[in-house]
Amino acid sequence: MRNSDPTLPPGAPPAAGAYTVPRTDPATPDGVGAVPGPSAAPDRVHAVASPPLVTHRECPAPHVLPGCAQSDGLSPASRYGELFVDVQHSGLFADSKTFPDCIPNCDPELIVTRYREQRATPGFSLADFVQAHFTRASVPESHYVSDPASTLHAHIESLWPVLTRKPMAHPPRSSLLPLPHRYVVPGGRFGELYYWDSYFTMLGLAGSGCGDLLLEMVQNFAYLLDTYGLVPNGTRNYYLSRSQPPVFILMVDLLEREQVARAIDFLPQLRREYAFWMDGAQGLRPGHAHRRAICLADGVVLNRYWDDRCCPREEAFLEDMQTAMYSGRPHHAVFRDLRAAAESGWDFSSRWLDTPAAAQPANLGTIRTTAMLPVDLNALLWHLETRLAELCDQAGDADAGDYRAAAQRRKEAIMQTMWDDAAGAFVDYDWCRGEPRRCLTAATVMPLFLGLAQPAQAQAVAQAIAARLLDQGGLATTELTSGQQWDHPNGWAPMQWLAVRGLARYGHDTLAREIAQRWLATVASLYTHECKLVEKYRIEPCGEHAKGGGGGEYPLQDGFGWTNAVASALMALYGDVAATCRVDVGDADSGGQPGHPLS
Repeated sequence: MRNSDPTLPPGAPPAAGAYTVPRTDPATPDGVGAVPGPSAAPDRVHAVASPPLVTHRECPAPHVLPGCAQSDGLSPASRYGELFVDVQHSGLFADSKTFPDCIPNCDPELIVTRYREQRATPGFSLADFVQAHFTRASVPESHYVSDPASTLHAHIESLWPVLTRKPMAHPPRSSLLPLPHRYVVPGGRFGELYYWDSYFTMLGLAGSGCGDLLLEMVQNFAYLLDTYGLVPNGTRNYYLSRSQPPVFILMVDLLEREQVARAIDFLPQLRREYAFWMDGAQGLRPGHAHRRAICLADGVVLNRYWDDRCCPREEAFLEDMQTAMYSGRPHHAVFRDLRAAAESGWDFSSRWLDTPAAAQPANLGTIRTTAMLPVDLNALLWHLETRLAELCDQAGDADAGDYRAAAQRRKEAIMQTMWDDAAGAFVDYDWCRGEPRRCLTAATVMPLFLGLAQPAQAQAVAQAIAARLLDQGGLATTELTSGQQWDHPNGWAPMQWLAVRGLARYGHDTLAREIAQRWLATVASLYTHECKLVEKYRIEPCGEHAKGGGGGEYPLQDGFGWTNAVASALMALYGDVAATCRVDVGDADSGGQPGHPLS
C-alpha cells in the first residue's frame, strides 16, 4: 500500500479493526447551514451505503441498453459488505482500486452468502475465496510496446486504437457502467471513461481527424446525463456520487467547431448538467449551502466541489482510512473532503489543504475542499450559463434571459471574491473563513481560457505565472511543493493547454509559446529515453533527461490519454521542432484584446 499522507511514516497501516461493515443509512446532503458543526470522532469508522444509483433527487430512471451487459446497481462496498472491507484490509491487492474493479464470476448475492457461511470454517483462505469467485480486471503494466524508431507524433497516432474501448467489452455484474458507443480511456489502471480527461483527449482526436469517435464520445456523455442526471467522475458505479469539472459544454463546442454536430442538439443534456450543479440553489439563504451551491452574504450563489457520500472512496479505501485515522478530525468530514477533491480532478493538492508552515509537509488530513469556492469551477459554470443563454436564444426558449442574468451575477461575484489585485491573479475563495486563498495555482488561467478576464487582468496573470509558476519543463500546477501529485514539481498536460490557449487568446503569444515549447521538450525528452508518454511529469531540472512526476496514491501511469492529446495539439500549433528544444524564460509580453477562439 502506498502512503498517501506525507506526515505518516512510510507504510504505516491503518488501525486494526477501524472499519466496520457498511450500514444502510442513506447518503445525506450534509451541506445545509453556514459551516458544518463539529462532531465527535467515532470509535469505529462506518461507511454510508450508497443508494442504487445516485442521490441526486432529480435523477431519471436509468436507460437500458439493448444487448449490452448491465453493471451492478450497487457499488462494491454496498454490495459485498464485510467481504469488501475484509479484502481491502487484507492486503491481497497492492492497489485499492483492484477489488472494486473485479468481475464477479456468479451472482453477487450468492457470493456474499457463501462468504458468510464459509469465513469461520477451519482452514478458510480469503485469497482462495476471492480467486474462486472473482476475475481480476486486466490492467497491463504497459498498454503498448512502442517502436523506438517511431517519432513522437507517430507514436501518439498509433496509441488511439490501443486506448479505444467498445461497448461489447463491458462485463456483466461488474462496477463498470455500460455505454452505448466507443470511447477512449486514459491508460494504465484507468481502464474506464473519465470525464474531464476526455475533453483534452478529444483535442488530440480532433487533430487526428477522428470525427466519428469524437461524436461517439459526446454521445456517451449525453447518455450518462440522460441516465444518471450527471456525468460521473468515471464510468464505475462507485463514482456515481460525484462528477468532475463541467466540461461537457467544451466538448459540444468542439464538435461544432469540427463541424461534426451542432451544439444546440445537446441543449437538453446541457440544461441537465447545469441543474445538477445548481441543485438546491433555489431559495438558499445568505451564508448557507446545499450540496454544490453556496449562497454568499450578498445573496449571490457560487459553487464548490462536493460528493454525496461521506465514507472512504472504494477505489482508495486504505488510503482514505489512513488519512482519517491520523487527521484528528471527524472521519466523515475528512472522507467528504477527500471525495470532493476527487471531483475537482486535483486529487490531491495543497490547493485544498490548510497551508503548511515553511519547511513543513502538507498534511492531507487538513483537507477542506468543501470550504473552497474554486475559480476554475465557477468560470466553467459562467461559460455554461453564457452558452445556455445563446443556445436557448437559438431555440426560441424563454429561459435564455434567466441564464444570461445568472451568468452576469456569477461574473460579478467572481470579480469581487476571486480576483486578487495585489497578486495579479485569480484565486480560490475560502467561503467558510471569508478570505481568498494566497497560494497561486494554475487554475488562475481558466478565466483567460474562457474569455472571462479583462485585458488588464490577463496581463497581470501572465506576469504572475511567468514569475511564480513557470519552470524549466513547463508550467507548475501550484507554487508549493507538498508531496501531493498536483503540486510542484509536477506538471500536468491539461494545465499546459489551458495556459497556452488562455494566454494566446489575450495576445500573450510569447509566453504561450514559451510554455508550449518547454512542455513539449519535457514530453519528448522522456519519450526519447523511455519510449513512452506518462500521466504527469517532473518539470524542475532533474538530470540529463526528463522524468515522470511523483507523489499520489498509485505508481506513475503510462498511456496516457490527455498527455498524448495535448502534445499532439501543441505540436499542431507550434510545430514538431518545439518538442526538440529548450528555451530561456521570456518576459510576459504586452497585453492584447481577447478574441482568439477556444481550441
